[in-house]
Amino acid sequence: MRIRATVAAVSGALALSAFVAPSAQAAPVAPVADLDLPMKDTQRGDTKITKVVVNGGKDLVVGTTAKKKFTVAVTATDPKGVAGAGGFLWHGTKLKEGYVDGVLAPAAEEKCAHANATTATCTFTITVNPKASLENNGLRNHLAGGSWNLYAAAGGKDDDYVVKATLKSGIRLKRAAKLTVNASPEPVKKGKTITVAGALTRANWDTKKYAGYTQQPVKLQFKKKGASAYSTVKTVKSDRKGNLKTTVKASADGTFRYVFAGTSTTPAVTSTGDFVDVR
Repeated sequence: MRIRATVAAVSGALALSAFVAPSAQAAPVAPVADLDLPMKDTQRGDTKITKVVVNGGKDLVVGTTAKKKFTVAVTATDPKGVAGAGGFLWHGTKLKEGYVDGVLAPAAEEKCAHANATTATCTFTITVNPKASLENNGLRNHLAGGSWNLYAAAGGKDDDYVVKATLKSGIRLKRAAKLTVNASPEPVKKGKTITVAGALTRANWDTKKYAGYTQQPVKLQFKKKGASAYSTVKTVKSDRKGNLKTTVKASADGTFRYVFAGTSTTPAVTSTGDFVDVR
């Protein structure tokens, strides 16, 4: 099997749809056996994959409309020189039909930078489209949080090749979050009650809308006028619609904000500050 044929098959979105579990898609697809791809680690000759870096090692945060691009860099070596390398990300329990519930594939061939005669780093770009179907690099809520696997293949100029089917990508895909704050009344007399409201919402990849993130602890913080840092006043839990509401006593001019620490499926987010004039 030549590496170029392997990379071409790896990069084909139509072929990759065969991996996705039938329960996660609308129409049946060809069986995995029809693909010209090894389903497990495979080695021929002395080609080696020495390093992989996905999105710079950082989690990828995706909203409901905007496409997000990230890169995958595969470093390989071969005594005769590296011909190319490629791959795709997959999510599931194992690389087998019915067990994979998400695939993210590159739309174009990789670009290789040769460090020397035997080593090259091949980089390809994957575009995530939250509005697309699973077969076209789309997302659904069940794909958030869990670590994605990387299928990587590399080949030498002498037609040796190596396949690593279950490399750990080291990243998570997370549902983008928004956080608001509104302190009132403004202005307020010293000693009176200030109501601090807000809302914690996050992207719903199933409905393509933002919805309340419920029953989550969120810190209310305050920075006195002239101070350099915020301090935590209390922790508030979002209600069943994602709304936040609490009260504090007015003591001095300053700014309130809400801070959410994040979860495995949702990134940390901080609201803008809302200044209150205390008289």
